[in-house]
Amino acid sequence: MNKCLSKLLAPVALGLSLCALSACTAQESGGGQTEEAPLKGAKMGGDFTLTNQDGEKITFSDFDGQYRMLYFGYTYCPDVCPIDLQQLALGLKQFEKQDPKRGSNIQPIFVSIDPERDTPEVMKQYLAAFHPRYIGLTGSAEEIAEVAKKYLVLYEKTEPNEEGGYLVAHTQMAVLYGPKGEPVAILPHDGTPQEIAAELDRWTR
Repeated sequence: MNKCLSKLLAPVALGLSLCALSACTAQESGGGQTEEAPLKGAKMGGDFTLTNQDGEKITFSDFDGQYRMLYFGYTYCPDVCPIDLQQLALGLKQFEKQDPKRGSNIQPIFVSIDPERDTPEVMKQYLAAFHPRYIGLTGSAEEIAEVAKKYLVLYEKTEPNEEGGYLVAHTQMAVLYGPKGEPVAILPHDGTPQEIAAELDRWTR
């Protein structure tokens, strides 16, 4: 992520940190009562319609009743995205082994912020390497911009090189959403599979 985008992300990070802090306070003052989700009440998310890797139009609300593990990135990302997706997939697989019922109720979703290159066909081939249940979503530039804004994801296309190739700096964040589409917690995408599995175990019911 470049320095310019890091500065733009500061308000987002601060807002999410304050949400987590208030949730922690509520837990401590509750005298051991049920732990409150760190992102409870966060103003992020909402329904949308995009195209999946099979070329079908689907909405976020199609997954109501399930938890959703959401990550924004792009298939041409040289290092960050594939590493994050691999760790998230390994963490989910581990949790699926620990608790098949709850694990199967978590839907991993990858939203492209590079719709110019990430066609449904490209997404399908790319995601097959990580997890058999991964759903990839893409759309028009306008559709992606609208969804990214709702989900507090910032991205910035860099200047193309001589061959026309380019990178896309973007918010690096994996978020768990609940059965009603509500934000629950930020997952440690850069953590170990064990740490990711532990967070899934902690926040899913």
